[in-house]
Amino acid sequence: MTQPQESFVALAAAAVDDMLAHQPTMATSLGDHRFDDRLDDLRPEAVDDEARVLSARLRELDDVDVAALPVAYQIDAQVLSVRLRERLFELTESREHTWNPLVANPGTALYLLLARDFAPLQERLGNVAKRLTQVPDQLAAARAELAQVSMPRVHVETAIDQFTGTLGLIENEIPRHLKEASGVARDVEPALLVSRDAVAQHIGWLREQVDGATGNPRLGNGLFASKLALVLDLDRSPEQVLADALADIDRVEAEIAAVAATLGGTPSEVLARLAVDAPTDDTVVAVARDALVETRNFVAQHDLVTLYDDPVDVIVMPEIHRGVAVAYCDSPGPLDPPDATTFFAISPTPEDWSVERVASFYREYNVYAMRNLVIHEAMPGHVVQLSHGRRAPETTKVRQAFWSGPFVEGWAVFAEAEMVRHGFGGPQVQMHQLKMRLRTAINAVLDVRVHCDDLSQDDAMELMTGRGYQEEGEAAGKWRRALLTSAQLSTYHVGVTQVGEVAARLRSGQPTWSDRRINDALLAHGNPPPRHLPALLGLR
Repeated sequence: MTQPQESFVALAAAAVDDMLAHQPTMATSLGDHRFDDRLDDLRPEAVDDEARVLSARLRELDDVDVAALPVAYQIDAQVLSVRLRERLFELTESREHTWNPLVANPGTALYLLLARDFAPLQERLGNVAKRLTQVPDQLAAARAELAQVSMPRVHVETAIDQFTGTLGLIENEIPRHLKEASGVARDVEPALLVSRDAVAQHIGWLREQVDGATGNPRLGNGLFASKLALVLDLDRSPEQVLADALADIDRVEAEIAAVAATLGGTPSEVLARLAVDAPTDDTVVAVARDALVETRNFVAQHDLVTLYDDPVDVIVMPEIHRGVAVAYCDSPGPLDPPDATTFFAISPTPEDWSVERVASFYREYNVYAMRNLVIHEAMPGHVVQLSHGRRAPETTKVRQAFWSGPFVEGWAVFAEAEMVRHGFGGPQVQMHQLKMRLRTAINAVLDVRVHCDDLSQDDAMELMTGRGYQEEGEAAGKWRRALLTSAQLSTYHVGVTQVGEVAARLRSGQPTWSDRRINDALLAHGNPPPRHLPALLGLR
């Protein structure tokens, strides 16, 4: 290893360590357990200190002769620069911790210590106790910041729901684990009491803020454009993303109409017929588990991609994570043991929903849509992709620790199309794959127009329920998600466009390669921003 390469590897490791030390929850999720006894520090002085450290690392990185590094390390240097700048943007420009009450929720920090057996239960519960004791100060610091602004109402309402889930974790889940361990109750139980009271107090305070929560959840063009470029790791303006997404909607509309015609109707008519075959709250997890077996068998039969025997469990989504998405893949961190379980979490309908709203939800997520969802989240989507990522050759700690949203989501949407291309589920599943492809493009339209163009709820709902064929309840949930998040909804459309373009280049340039060889090549370098794939694959 040359001197420039050695120096960069050391700098990359130090910079990543700095980021993990200041973000203990992220460190735990990645499988680095050195900071499991800490919560993220949201006090102004801690935020300022983190910003100073990251700025110093960026200056060091600017002094690196990147051109003297091997290609893979040049890419790591670029990825590190973007990640450092993205975190600085969060701390100094968007500053969500000062107006978004969701940021301060300690639920994920606690849940991560319970979800996987990466260490003896007694040890994990000991760190749970240490995190619990910090909850009162963390929430007090959050209130001190949040009280200075008018928060967005949608964020306050969602925070109340998610903090209620955290309270349930403290009152029920941690005590349940405590019964399975010995010798730690003396440390954990007092911490449970003080944290329970602190979370209950915080929920009460949030409820008092609802009526006065008139803050604007929209970032505005300037902040959104800056954030979008960092999240996508791509020099693409909101206007370009919007134009591409609108063109994709036009293209997919023609495709879905053609498939619907083979099933004897218009897209609306065919999708309505298919929606009758729907699961329920009692059967949805079983439907997902059966679909996971079916999709895995299909992938193996058609030799689409290398499969590993990593354990996967379909679970009911924890309450602390509900309210943003209907499902997610919770993969082990890249630094966790390779045999750790991946969770495919599905959110049931809330108890306070009406009978009609529940029925609408399951018309949207009928058995054909669920099979496509399982492709995306698990097989050969996120579960397969992330299992390959954990086995990718190591360059620096940057490649180990960070993954690109556009690549991860882009691959999952690409995987849906690949399965349908090989005939999985027939035209019925293809209808829902195309409906989901419409959704990815509409997601990007919402993302840009909500934060840059003051898109109204009525216009958004008309777009989703009309051209997107979405149930009203699904569309209402996506409207809420567009207000709660920014830049993330664009990752699906932009990512699948980039991944698909690279796959097409491999197919044309390597006509003798099998689908498995092409797909393995796409997944062979971890989860880098898609713009780096051509260089990593040796494409001009």
